[in-house]
Amino acid sequence: MRIAVIGRHAGLFNSIEKLVSAGHKVECILTAPAPPDYAVGEGEFERQARAMSIPCYIANRITPDIDRLLGQHSCDVAISVNFPTVIGESTIDLFPLGILNAHGGDLPRYRGNACQAWAMINGERHIGLCVHKMVAGELDSGDVLAKDVLPIDVNTVIADVFAWIERRVPELFVDALSALSSDKTFMLYRQTDVGTPLRCFPRVPADARVDWKLSASQVVRHINASGPPYEGAFFDYQGERLRVFRATWVQAEPYLAVPGQIAFRHGSGAVDIACGEDGFCRIAEVVRLDGSVVAPAVLVKSVRHRFE
Repeated sequence: MRIAVIGRHAGLFNSIEKLVSAGHKVECILTAPAPPDYAVGEGEFERQARAMSIPCYIANRITPDIDRLLGQHSCDVAISVNFPTVIGESTIDLFPLGILNAHGGDLPRYRGNACQAWAMINGERHIGLCVHKMVAGELDSGDVLAKDVLPIDVNTVIADVFAWIERRVPELFVDALSALSSDKTFMLYRQTDVGTPLRCFPRVPADARVDWKLSASQVVRHINASGPPYEGAFFDYQGERLRVFRATWVQAEPYLAVPGQIAFRHGSGAVDIACGEDGFCRIAEVVRLDGSVVAPAVLVKSVRHRFE
């Protein structure tokens, strides 16, 4: 098939080589400036386009001029991940087989923004990755053509989720295009047939503050969903702002404590923190304001102290 590539994401970038290896022909790329936490930016897409002798267009939104540029390549289909704006009918209609979007959420339950973090915080047992046909002017709707799920638990960190998505996106695009090559009407399932959509809204850095009054498992999931490539969860200790990138849930006997209380200091440097209920949150490392990484037991000299 003749393919246009639209969007931003390491998984999308990795899909280019995978699709070419599968016998498809990538005709053009449309990308946009990438956020700071993205592993691949517009520069990488530009260099890949030059190496393939194909055009690379850069724009934050699709205008009639961009539609005209895309249309001149007569592609059969487009693949997309994380383009900054919702794509409209004029663009989708350029491609006889439409635009296939890879979305890191279990559709239709997780549509929108930060779906992986929300699924972790929400205590889901897996995170979905779906390739679906785009519907003009809508967000993450349309028939699903390929899908995979990653089992997760309370101690899963979001960096591992993102690594899985980057690896699986190219493979799912190949699967979806292979199915369409055999049957242009193929679909795995209609989203309208399998459940009620759940819309996820963006998270901002301030949302990463730790609330020790939550259960220990909720606190751990929150911390692990806020780690790299994000800035990390944060809390205060004796007037200093500390960040934490990962935590572990620890089973405990029933206890009474004000949430945030240091319950144990370990010889390894880790500390166990009392939460609202449901065990302890164990933290092995914290990041200070100067960027230094230290074991929290180095800072906390007494179990009479608390995190806020």
